[in-house]
Amino acid sequence: MEVMQLLEYLQDIVESAPKVPITGKVLVDKKELTEVLDQIFNYLPDDIKKAQWIVSEKERIMAEAKKEYETIKNDTMDMIKKQVENHDITKEAQIKGQEIISAAQRDAKAIRLGARDYADEILCQLEKELELKTNEIINSIKVNVENLAVQLTEDISSSSSDIRENIKELRSIK
Repeated sequence: MEVMQLLEYLQDIVESAPKVPITGKVLVDKKELTEVLDQIFNYLPDDIKKAQWIVSEKERIMAEAKKEYETIKNDTMDMIKKQVENHDITKEAQIKGQEIISAAQRDAKAIRLGARDYADEILCQLEKELELKTNEIINSIKVNVENLAVQLTEDISSSSSDIRENIKELRSIK
């Protein structure tokens, strides 16, 4: 109960102290205030001191427990990751993935070879058609040239005959 009386006395000191104008503050005697506070601390029961120690210990233990929790959690996650990596399903999935990649590479190679073969086949057909068309055009040109030659020969023969007749006529006129 002595602590309560000291606290009331402390309150009286603050309320009866002279006020500093405009600031809302008061002036107190430091020595008197310190003596009252020391008496209060001396009267505090050991239970309050124990309670303070318990609170600080609780905080320290909680901090250590949290740190240990984080360490254990991280170790457990690492262990789980290693177990997952070493698990048969993971190994099977990796093997299956490699098989899929290999099959895709084989298929891609087959497609490339098929595309080359197809391109070669198309180019061969194109070459044959080009050769046929070239031969047709050459034959057509030959026929046209022969026809032209025959026509020219006939025209020249006809013109020659006309010229000979005209020459004969001219000779006869003399």
